[in-house]
Amino acid sequence: MSTIKQSLEQLMTVDGAMCAALVDSESGMMLGSIGSGVDLEVAAGGNTEVMRAKLRTMKLLNLNDRIEDLLITLGKQYHILRPCTRQEGMFFYFVLDKARANLALARRKVTDIDRDLQF
Repeated sequence: MSTIKQSLEQLMTVDGAMCAALVDSESGMMLGSIGSGVDLEVAAGGNTEVMRAKLRTMKLLNLNDRIEDLLITLGKQYHILRPCTRQEGMFFYFVLDKARANLALARRKVTDIDRDLQF
């Protein structure tokens, strides 16, 4: 089991990792953050809206499923949003340099860290 700080530090070991945060999807506030390259305060709030919008849309479509992760692909970056499976209402926000990152490995790392997170 890992703490929030340890979990975020582990994310930063991924090739191409720029920054990461654990975000409360109710308030948009970060419970922890690490790294640089993106204004994480602004990103946490904005991506909270993205997560809420997707959840609302799934409900409207009567999709009986869950979000594994949301991927936003920019020209130079990947942004991964992954809801916590152990703590409802929280999600990981992970930013990677697209030129240096292996997306499949990064997604796998977030999954593993989510599984081991202890609140």
